Amino acid sequence: MKIGSVLSEILAVKQKGKRSHWVLLDPDDFTIEQAAAAARSSQENGVSALLVGGSLLQTNHFDEFVKSLRATVTIPVILFPGDAAQLSRHANALLYLSLISGRNPVNLIGEHVKAAPIIRQYGIEPIATGYMLVESGTVTSVEFMSDTRPLPRAKPGIAAAHALAAQYLGMHMVYLEAGSGAALTVPSELIRAVRSCVDIPVIVGGGIRDKAAAIEKLEAGADIIVTGNLLQKENGLEVMKEIAESVRKYS
Repeated sequence: MKIGSVLSEILAVKQKGKRSHWVLLDPDDFTIEQAAAAARSSQENGVSALLVGGSLLQTNHFDEFVKSLRATVTIPVILFPGDAAQLSRHANALLYLSLISGRNPVNLIGEHVKAAPIIRQYGIEPIATGYMLVESGTVTSVEFMSDTRPLPRAKPGIAAAHALAAQYLGMHMVYLEAGSGAALTVPSELIRAVRSCVDIPVIVGGGIRDKAAAIEKLEAGADIIVTGNLLQKENGLEVMKEIAESVRKYS
């Protein structure tokens, strides 16, 4: 499979031993104007890419939302789709997520088949990603909407086996997800187990709300950390700046 420009840059950063911080913007949580301001602040503070998407899209401005972000920043705008409806020709790339932690065929391959012709027509760069939902102490939106059980947080070997299977299947990255608003983050022991058996980039997101949590995930082996709804908190922008700064220093 041909590697596109966004994935090439991700792999180049990993090859240099550097880490990255991505920010997730859910169109259900931000107006277009709010998202543009958040995107601008993210780029100014060293965030490497923006993710756009959510488990349940309730707004009708998705395409305009992505278009506005592309016009606001120069860092990649990457789709993080909950289903085949969350596509936009204005994105730089798309995480072509297969929910390998579950056994629901819709999320393993069904939505991908529906999306594939549109992705080709739009010319979006697809990045095959093994998506792994990890138990987080609460029922998250992605767990409910995907109708799948998360991987047990106390069984890192199970997560490692899933990640290795993703690599053997030719996926370019794995994404360990506790879920938006998770009570508990992905455990460091689980991240280390996954890191020890795969060579591809490891993304970790869900519940990362402060610098200490971000550093913990980096030290455990995460190549990329993702923060999302902390930008909706009263001091969210300051925390995002602290996290971004810690990622830069860690690298």
